[in-house]
Amino acid sequence: MSIATGSELTDLIARASALTEVEVVTKALSRDITLPYGAGTMVLISLDNGLDHKRPNTFGPRSLGELNAAIDAAQARTDIAAIAVTGKPFILAAGADLSQVAKLTDVDDARAIARIGHGVFAKLHRSSVPTFAFINGLALGGGLEVNLNCQYRTVSAGAAGIALPECFLGLVPGWGGAYLLPRLIGVPNALKVIIENPLNNNRMLTGPQVFELGIADAIFEPADFLERSIDWAAKVISGQVTVDRAEPDPAQWDMAVDMAKEMVDEQLAGAAPAPYRALDLIRAAKDSDLETAYDAEDAALSELIMSQELRSGLYAFDLVQKRAKRPAGTPDKDLARKVTKVGIVGAGLMASQLAVLFARRLEVPVVMSDLDAERAAKGVSQVQADIDKLLAKGRINPDKANRYKALVTGTTDQSEFADCDFVIEAVFEELTVKQQVFADLEKIVSAECVLATNTSSLSITAMASGLAHPERVVGFHFFNPVAVLPLLEIIRGEQTDDATVATAFAVSKDLRKNSVLVADAPGFVVNRILIRLMSEITRAVDQGTPVEVADRALKPLGLPMSPFILLQLVGPATALHVAETLHDAFGDRFWVSPNLKTAVEAGRPGLVDWSMEGTATLTEETAATFTIGDQAITEEQLRDRVLNALAEEIGLMLAEGVVAAPMDIDLCLILGAGWPFHLGGITPFLDRSGVTERVLGQRFLPKGVATLP
Repeated sequence: MSIATGSELTDLIARASALTEVEVVTKALSRDITLPYGAGTMVLISLDNGLDHKRPNTFGPRSLGELNAAIDAAQARTDIAAIAVTGKPFILAAGADLSQVAKLTDVDDARAIARIGHGVFAKLHRSSVPTFAFINGLALGGGLEVNLNCQYRTVSAGAAGIALPECFLGLVPGWGGAYLLPRLIGVPNALKVIIENPLNNNRMLTGPQVFELGIADAIFEPADFLERSIDWAAKVISGQVTVDRAEPDPAQWDMAVDMAKEMVDEQLAGAAPAPYRALDLIRAAKDSDLETAYDAEDAALSELIMSQELRSGLYAFDLVQKRAKRPAGTPDKDLARKVTKVGIVGAGLMASQLAVLFARRLEVPVVMSDLDAERAAKGVSQVQADIDKLLAKGRINPDKANRYKALVTGTTDQSEFADCDFVIEAVFEELTVKQQVFADLEKIVSAECVLATNTSSLSITAMASGLAHPERVVGFHFFNPVAVLPLLEIIRGEQTDDATVATAFAVSKDLRKNSVLVADAPGFVVNRILIRLMSEITRAVDQGTPVEVADRALKPLGLPMSPFILLQLVGPATALHVAETLHDAFGDRFWVSPNLKTAVEAGRPGLVDWSMEGTATLTEETAATFTIGDQAITEEQLRDRVLNALAEEIGLMLAEGVVAAPMDIDLCLILGAGWPFHLGGITPFLDRSGVTERVLGQRFLPKGVATLP
């Protein structure tokens, strides 16, 4: 099928526009620019939806129609020397309007959307007059592809958020990216942008990185970016500047794609179709012409739009973009108290990470305490070392580094907490220890000072019992590594008041974390689900299932790590402690492995070794002490057992009111445990695979919310 042009393209735009009830239309505003050096007149098309930076430009059918009309009007003229595309301040475009994509229910309608994008953008690629893209800021997905279809590109040195994130969501770059990018910057670099970055927490590029990769031909500072880009374009047109681009090496093409497929297999094990379709498109781009390649992108895009994985991905995206920013059940933000000084009880590794975060984001004094001066000093030294790492990476400048270091001090005298507004404890995970910490603090701090705990599983209510002001105790559970994982579980004890919860959410926002309000139940959300999962894995191993079988059982889900890697990361002692806590609360649903207990008592930091192929086997020392049964089960049987257990546990959590809705469970797993978008967290996957109805008799979510209608 050829690229849509003329009346066919106009008809497709009209058809797709009729399918959308509401669209925030991105206008394509044209103006003439008289170029220097006698280069003639340029038509500059600025994309602008009329809203501020909080609502980026997007491409719905009507928006594409606006751009199509602007390009047609420019190309109909005989008095112009060039066409250029840019965006409103700091934003070019955030790609397709995903809210409209989620409403599509017919594969032909999906293909129409794909063809419209190709039809409009290809006009820039095939233009008889030179076309330029001035990348002034955020450019995602189709927002980057409109630039790739232009013949020349500049980028602002201050630009950020430039990427092709489609594989992260469950799509492919479907408006030219899978064909044009490898031909522009070579296959290895294109695979990094299209495959590796999206699967690596949706990593994005900055302006300098875009220039270094060769996506942009020139880079200019933000202050005069547009003026210098126009000047540069005039020099290209007048012949003063020649743009030379290296031809991609066809000899490395297939090998690079093969290596990328191995990486995708290792990470996803076939669980999500989008990266594999993208790899197929990139491989075919080596020998395809533009028409053939764009037709293949149309087919891939339309099929993926109608996939269950994309619907889960769009649901997850909506959770992260909307629900995470407006958490359910939060009190009036006007109740939040101002925080001008923070105290941290403890000076270990977690406490040091917290100190860096508080100093960097709140820019208020932070005091760390420990039992002796040596430990306190060691904690401060760790903070300074972490700040130096940020400096070395260029994340902060020397002035900031010195300021942050000056904000963090250590002490053995808790009287220095007297003027703190917010104190968080990060001490040993033992209830009596934490109760004593808060009892001591209450004698020092003001009656309104928030007392927060970073506990991963202990009762907030029990921790606050016996205090004169239990209403100001709140759970403030970070996930490790603190600087990376964006989730904060904010736990409300039975007596925690609204002002304390509001303050906790305000601090979380200042820390640039996403928070979910959680009831005071053992394990809260993430640990309760992960430990239930691990309980079924360790139970199966104790009963006789080989470790290598158990460790592979969940691989088809595409989780970020296998069970025994997770156990190694958390640490056997910590995993055992949380399992025991949950077993005490909920009984045999949470298995306490005798073999794990033996390994912890022996002081072993890990239980397994991995081969070069990633196969897990018990270490010799561990195998010698393990007592294994004779009731081995298969990977499939264990996977079913785990999924059944997760459905049961989530159902119980919702019945107990641990969180407000299934969406909060999914948000916690996405942000706190790195579970992939193609699962939608977990509840959409359990629904669409039939597990929820088998276990609970009903779905977690209505059909069409995170699945096809």
